[in-house]
Amino acid sequence: MILKGTKFQLKVWKYLKKIPKGQIRTYSDVAKAINKPNSVRAVANAIGKNPYAPKIPCHRVIRSDGSLGGYSGKGGINTKRKLLKSEGILL
Repeated sequence: MILKGTKFQLKVWKYLKKIPKGQIRTYSDVAKAINKPNSVRAVANAIGKNPYAPKIPCHRVIRSDGSLGGYSGKGGINTKRKLLKSEGILL
């Protein structure tokens, strides 16, 4: 699959592909993992623009307070909840 996006988006999406099935990360975790710890909002924006969901598993990223956050894939937040549940994650 050839990904199209900005350099920053591609960096974020590449990291998302590394999150193992059945595990979650926060937006802050992702920002730190890509060496941009002060770019949490930019990370969230890049994740929100992910056109490759669920192949690039943005559903595995949640807010620091434990809430789901958003999901730009088909079906929105309900789909995010179902995808996480199918991986054994109950929030």
